[in-house]
Amino acid sequence: MARRKQYIETEVIDKAMNLFWRNGYETTSMQMLEKEMGINKFSIYSSFGSKNGVFLKSLDCYKNKLNALLFKLRASELGIEAIREYFHDFVAFSKETQFGKGCLIANTANEIGVEADKKIKDVLNLYTTEVRQVFLDSLKRDSNLTELELEQSADYLIISMFGLSSATRIFNPTQLENYIENTFKRI
Repeated sequence: MARRKQYIETEVIDKAMNLFWRNGYETTSMQMLEKEMGINKFSIYSSFGSKNGVFLKSLDCYKNKLNALLFKLRASELGIEAIREYFHDFVAFSKETQFGKGCLIANTANEIGVEADKKIKDVLNLYTTEVRQVFLDSLKRDSNLTELELEQSADYLIISMFGLSSATRIFNPTQLENYIENTFKRI
């Protein structure tokens, strides 16, 4: 007879997500996951297969939290101004946690190397591509840019978002505001 889980998966993954967000993928050990999640290694391996499995679920959890911001951006008719608001919303989002600042997606992209698990790289690429597409769609709402200029601006914004996510880890609110304002002067 199979054992019944003594934990709620979404709760333990949320804890693991915060641990990865705080420490990074490489630094987070199975022992740390065990302690943070409050379940033993057997349960971790049984439910998630491996550290990579826990991390992939953690990335999904993080993306779900960020999707609220993306939903707001998608629903807005404000175009470029909505993207600027998304940048501000992201700064607020990244400060909601005691576990560190920045973006788990960007932090992971900065941390992993060429030898990283393909599934992890695919998740990162898929999500950044999705955000870039939302930026592109928003730009089209109120822009007189050519198709090439729209594509270049979407690239500029997704790369700027990566810069902002790193900046939220060490710069003060005035500096972050200056960064955002200067980003949008270029579009």
